[in-house]
Amino acid sequence: MLSIRGVARTFTSGSQHTLALQATDLAVAENDFLTILGPSGCGKSTLLRIVAGLDQASQGQVLLDGQPVNGPGADRGMVFQSYTLFPWLTVLDNVAFGLRERGLPRKQQVEQAQAWLAKVGLQKFSQHYPKQLSGGMQQRTALARALANEPRMLLMDEPFGALDHQTRELMQELLLGIWEREKKTVLFVTHDIDEAIFMGSRVAVMSARPGRIKLELPVDLPHPRHYAVKTSAAFSALKRELTEALRSEVLAAAML
Repeated sequence: MLSIRGVARTFTSGSQHTLALQATDLAVAENDFLTILGPSGCGKSTLLRIVAGLDQASQGQVLLDGQPVNGPGADRGMVFQSYTLFPWLTVLDNVAFGLRERGLPRKQQVEQAQAWLAKVGLQKFSQHYPKQLSGGMQQRTALARALANEPRMLLMDEPFGALDHQTRELMQELLLGIWEREKKTVLFVTHDIDEAIFMGSRVAVMSARPGRIKLELPVDLPHPRHYAVKTSAAFSALKRELTEALRSEVLAAAML
């Protein structure tokens, strides 16, 4: 379980101090899929980076399974919006990178990397290099790399934001299918309302900067979840409520 207790972040430049994230409390249960919505600049990525251990909170504490998060760790896998693969490594070696760093024997590295490449449909591309892949394929590789390390939690910062609409929807279904099978705990940042509802078991809406959790909504839609659910009355009702909640924050952000 992830527990965020009173976490806030202030950025300092010379004598200027900017509060980016208000004191925030949030709990993410084991096997939960929590999506976070918010206007640009509200601090949602900052919050995710603090959970990842890539940034330090100015106050408050993050606990994962009761242990404080003080830096990056293999218990948290991170997938970014930008393509973060190593261009000099093959797809297989990119996926196996974390396993190599942990000191696993090469045979075990290859077996685990190949198993995850099969799960994301890239087993035929194991010897390709990132420059030979499309954007969607690169993100599938990044997802396989994060999951091959068997993290307790998967952290995703708008991972499909740079993809075209069709590829984005395919990636949503791929990730959701993996979550339904593997039951990893996921914290997923997005600015897309449809994506937040379709992917999440809960949606948290953040206020305009300095951000705070304004609203949490459960997503009571059945699993396995098919794209056709986006046309259902229940989906539309959630979208209306979230659109209204987010719209007021976007307007507030525009006035800053």
